[in-house]
Amino acid sequence: MSIKELLELVSKHGLVRSRDLTLLGVTRVTLTRAVRQGHLERIGRGLYGLPTRSPSEHTSLMEVALRIPRGVVCLLSALRFHELTTQAPYQVWLAIPHKSAAPRLDYPPLRVVRADSLRLTSGVETHIIDGVQVNVFCIGRTVIDCFKFRNKIGIDVALEALSEAWYSGRVSSDELWRYAKICRVQNIIRPYLEALL
Repeated sequence: MSIKELLELVSKHGLVRSRDLTLLGVTRVTLTRAVRQGHLERIGRGLYGLPTRSPSEHTSLMEVALRIPRGVVCLLSALRFHELTTQAPYQVWLAIPHKSAAPRLDYPPLRVVRADSLRLTSGVETHIIDGVQVNVFCIGRTVIDCFKFRNKIGIDVALEALSEAWYSGRVSSDELWRYAKICRVQNIIRPYLEALL
């Protein structure tokens, strides 16, 4: 594959992994040459993009999604993605399978939460950001997770998320109650839901 074909491929997908490029027939020599000539930029270990690409607010989520495809963006990062908080987390909060080894990334910094298979798959939405598939928990699930992990993120963040989601009409009590059952926090969320209703 020529450098021109490589650049067309990268412009179509936004960010690409070197592993995926190798499967498509791109040699390491071609990849290295494209980086040295300034056609491509090494974003992180095994991750490349065009130097002319405009940085997205969600670039760190894209990088994590490419490196850890089984992970799901959760808690503060999901709140920020859904625009339910004014806080900008300096870490990417990521839910991974319960028995998986913790991923090691130089950048961006990660905060890992573990979940069993039922909790990891319920409430997952797939969003395409600049050609990259990113798994994020839906609004209802994110609000419930905030109550489940209130000791890690603070009850004030959980209350803010519930209030923002409820008063903007982006979540229903039925949806919240369904995820509360799955995450086993019915007793914790009940008084807050009763206060809203």
